Amino acid sequence: MVGKMLSLDPVIEPSARLKDVTFGRYNEVGARTVLHEVSMSDYSYVEHESQIAYATIGKFCSIASLTRINPGNHPMQRASQSHFTYRASAYFPGETDDAAFFTWRREHHCTLGHDVWIGHGAVVLPGRQVGTGAVIAAGAIVTKDVPPYTIVAGNPARPIRRRFPERVEQGLMDLAWWDWDHETLRQALPDFRALSVEEFLSKYKGVEATQQMDAT
Repeated sequence: MVGKMLSLDPVIEPSARLKDVTFGRYNEVGARTVLHEVSMSDYSYVEHESQIAYATIGKFCSIASLTRINPGNHPMQRASQSHFTYRASAYFPGETDDAAFFTWRREHHCTLGHDVWIGHGAVVLPGRQVGTGAVIAAGAIVTKDVPPYTIVAGNPARPIRRRFPERVEQGLMDLAWWDWDHETLRQALPDFRALSVEEFLSKYKGVEATQQMDAT
């Protein structure tokens, strides 16, 4: 998703379908993507042909194409788990849809923290929480919550490794650079590109704070 100048208003491909979606700033939604009751915070984007429902997406999240976040559950506990039991209006004149079923679906809300990367074709199942800085590998099926700054892969998704040592993760969480204003981000851009994460924390959190983290 390049070649476009992003702004305070979201850039949304005309073929995308949105219902009850709220955006922050500098958002982008790819072609043929479906968003249903989603909140997307600043600087996050989703690539083409993805589907997201009943979800809160933090800032700076990168969501690749063909991903599914909170795909529909069926009522397996009923005599029939078929669509007709809760989308009855599509099958029987005068019947209404099952409001209680959709309330149940909303209760299984998905939440992504900040700076999360979700790879191509990954699936995050209903009710899962993905922590800040986490990476979901391409094709992964997330069946359990993912801790911050953890890389998961596979079906079902399992932890591969942590991105950084615990002290660095905590330093990033304390720094909370994702809450910086737009101009501060621009001024720090060369350092985001050139510095190691430890150097970045040392510069922006202070040498003394970094030394304190090293001692813990």
